[in-house]
Amino acid sequence: MRPVIRLTDVSKCYRIVRQRPFLAKVLFKKLMRRADPPEVHWALRDISFEVGDGESVGVIGYNGSGKSTLLSLIARTSYPTSGTVEVQGRIGPLLELGAGFAPELTGLENIFLNASLLGLQREEVDAKLESIIEYAGIGDYVYSPLSTYSTGMGARLGFAVIAHIDPDILLIDEALAVGDSEFQGKCMVTMEGFKARGKTMFLVTHDMAMVQRICDRAIWIDRGRVLAIGPSDEVVAKYQESQPAEG
Repeated sequence: MRPVIRLTDVSKCYRIVRQRPFLAKVLFKKLMRRADPPEVHWALRDISFEVGDGESVGVIGYNGSGKSTLLSLIARTSYPTSGTVEVQGRIGPLLELGAGFAPELTGLENIFLNASLLGLQREEVDAKLESIIEYAGIGDYVYSPLSTYSTGMGARLGFAVIAHIDPDILLIDEALAVGDSEFQGKCMVTMEGFKARGKTMFLVTHDMAMVQRICDRAIWIDRGRVLAIGPSDEVVAKYQESQPAEG
């Protein structure tokens, strides 16, 4: 398969900003040339992999392992400290809830806003508007400000827009976890439809059953490094074996 996502030796570092100490102390250190070195956190270290055209890949790992940071680099909402990230094709990102939405605008207005950010023209949104509203299933709340929505309603609206832009690459970050079982089932059918049409999917999730059902391969990340890449069943099994036994 032709690679549409390629990461080569990618690392991502964040500078940790703590509360500034008393000004006199700062001035004293500068005068004495004893300034503290900046604190940093390496969210990702030396990540390399490829995702082929039409492939479905799931990213798994404990909280804080770097999964969402990885997704943000592919979505181009963040950039690597070192290494290269190459993406070919139209991206449909469903990242953190509320991304691309304005809380003070109504759901209807946010549909147009979010769709335009994802590359749709006004005419295209008009043609798909009724279907988007029906898919979201939030009723008359579509005319209310987003600030009045529950987390699950926001997720419904976000996924409804993504489902109608027909992206080449679908990026999903845990957004489905907040929906009810009926909506999650609808989303699963949509993702299986994307897969059947040969679209590329890249998702971050704690739902191992979803990874095994949807994904061809899985990537296990821990503390910013890749521990395993391979068939989803095999990687999920390794990940589950690593978890501490309950009781």
